[in-house]
Formats: sequence, structure tokens, C-alpha cells
Amino acid sequence: MADILPGNAPAPVGSMPLNDERDIVQCRAAVRQLTAGLKFSLVEQTKMITAASELARNTVIYGGGGRMRWEVVQQGVRAGLRLHFEDEGPGIPDIEQALTDGWTSGSGLGMGLSGSRRLVNDFSIDSKVGEGTRVTIARWK
Repeated sequence: MADILPGNAPAPVGSMPLNDERDIVQCRAAVRQLTAGLKFSLVEQTKMITAASELARNTVIYGGGGRMRWEVVQQGVRAGLRLHFEDEGPGIPDIEQALTDGWTSGSGLGMGLSGSRRLVNDFSIDSKVGEGTRVTIARWK
């Protein structure tokens, strides 16, 4: 679960493992807690939780496990939540193709990466074959 500071504010930084289905569930709960602590609207919370869930699942299934790190960030007067999903798996040989709706390297619907990108304000991906994948997302209040 996400660390909470006194006054119910989310800890400004933290991380958690992503190794199995239980960790994916914990990831969703942590992001729910973080977004609620930042007073995101219900719609904003749902979008960030959904994107995080998809990326956590990709980290576990395709990346062989990894970590989610979070940062509560401030940009001028607006607050946000930035999440980093990191694995040391096989990497993605063609990122452009992987971001195409409907494309999947497995048995999914092919909406994980592209769908997550549409749900957040900021999205970046870096992947190297044989070294792993890093996806960073952010949503601003």
C-alpha cells in the first residue's frame, strides 16, 4: 500500500514490487490511495488507476516482473502523480507497433499501452531488447 503521511497526504515518493497478480491488485489500491490523497476527481482517479493497472499487468506478464515507483509532483500551481513502471524483461522490439490499438504480442486485447497513453496527460516509453522496458505516466489535477 502507498505510504501515507500525517494528515492523510500521500508520501511524495515510493515504490512497490510487481511480480504477480497480488502485486497488481496492490498497485491499483496504492494508486487509488495516492490519487484520493491528492484530491483527484473520481474520473481522474479511475483513469489513473486503469492506466496503472494495465501497465502493472504488462510489467508482470511481458516483463517478467519489476517495480512501480511513484512521485507526487508539483508543476507551478498544479499537483500531479507520476508513475514509473520498470522491468528487466525482453524489451519491446518495435515500440511504434506496440502502441498501435489492437496489436498484442500475447493473448490480450492490444489496448494496454495505447489505452494507457490515452488515459493520462503525460506518457513516455523507453525499451531496449534484452534490457527491459520503462514506462512513465503522469496525470495532473
